Amino acid sequence: MTELAGHAVIHNARLAQCKTLRQQIRHQRRALTPEQQQQAAEAASQRLLQLLDTLPSIRQVALYFSCDGELDTTPLFTALWQRGIATCLPVLHPFSHGQLLFLQYHSASQMVLNRFGIAEPKLNIGELVLPATLNLIVTPLVAFDDAGNRMGMGGGFYDRTLANPAIKALAVGYAHDCQYRAQLPIAPWDIPLPIITTPTRLIDNR
Repeated sequence: MTELAGHAVIHNARLAQCKTLRQQIRHQRRALTPEQQQQAAEAASQRLLQLLDTLPSIRQVALYFSCDGELDTTPLFTALWQRGIATCLPVLHPFSHGQLLFLQYHSASQMVLNRFGIAEPKLNIGELVLPATLNLIVTPLVAFDDAGNRMGMGGGFYDRTLANPAIKALAVGYAHDCQYRAQLPIAPWDIPLPIITTPTRLIDNR
């Protein structure tokens, strides 16, 4: 077997493993009851707010709109607004495939569904948030491990975003405890997260 063919076999095996793992974890988090979801969201929000208390001058936080059983960010939005911290949401870039923009999000924001059926702010250049002004990026994920490795949905949107040299923001993964795995099938281009927050844990690898 040539070296190239060997790499292809390894790559295909990793993709198959990732697909199975995504299916398992998405099923687990969707199986959580509304009460469990609410309790988890409130606990994770408090844990992340405690982290913010240790960080200097947090003014702009990028979050996400929860879907598919993801850890609900609603309590976190509310708590940040009460602290006077601005929030923004990712928007699929209209011209650069696979890239994200960030737009301000507030109670009066007009929302639309993107091609994945996920709500995002209606594109408005006046609401655009420059990457360099972000202080914290709270990222969704499907699975994580103790080393901060993150498995997303496979689109690479956040990997490309976090690789942007203009972004100096601290990246924090946000997930249910059931999304933890001891080890993930990572790829060379995957970017580990320095911090991951769950309802019961704060993994800090800074």
